[in-house]
Amino acid sequence: MSLTPFDTIDVRAGLEEENDRFSLTVRAYCREKKILLINLMASPGAGKTTVLCRLIDGLKDKRIGVLEADVDADVDAVTVTEHGAKAVQLHTGGSCHMDAKMTLAGLKAFGDDPPEIVILENVGNLVCPAEFDVGASLKLMILSVPEGDDKPLKYPLMFTVSECILVNKIDTAPIFDFDMQRFEKNLRPLNQTAPIFPVSGKTGAGFDDFLPWFRRFIDENH
Repeated sequence: MSLTPFDTIDVRAGLEEENDRFSLTVRAYCREKKILLINLMASPGAGKTTVLCRLIDGLKDKRIGVLEADVDADVDAVTVTEHGAKAVQLHTGGSCHMDAKMTLAGLKAFGDDPPEIVILENVGNLVCPAEFDVGASLKLMILSVPEGDDKPLKYPLMFTVSECILVNKIDTAPIFDFDMQRFEKNLRPLNQTAPIFPVSGKTGAGFDDFLPWFRRFIDENH
């Protein structure tokens, strides 16, 4: 006999089911409009926008759009627009992540002639964005050197779902106690396949290796 005179509803399960349905709609929309959607995730201050500008500059032959997701403000949208990308600003109203329904709304805001590549700069967070499938073809994650090489141990889901990992601010490695081998040792039990690229959004170091990989991914998936 139940001791509780009320019903318990798993609200999270309902949210996840709804999101999964919308993620399928996002994928269908991207196929229809010939959009390659990239989900870029990282902590606040990891250098998402700086890395994103490097990507835009390195892919001038591609039409790139950016969905800028922020709790508030439009600073990053202004920045990527200055580098030649078409931007849509998304204010999440306090939400710590983007979901598939929000992403679909952002994609539709590009209109009938959307960019061929759309990069979602997700809300800065190593927890919530990893939990919601937005319908992207690639989950690209940035970890910055100052955050430490132990982050896979502290945020395992993010490192499990990510399909490519950039270790940014590699130019600061002499200042911080970041060991690349130790990072990979912490990562590989969670994720054996994601390539790791040490880069610096500030200096451009490492992009000679990452950009060819990214171009191959685009060619194979778009």
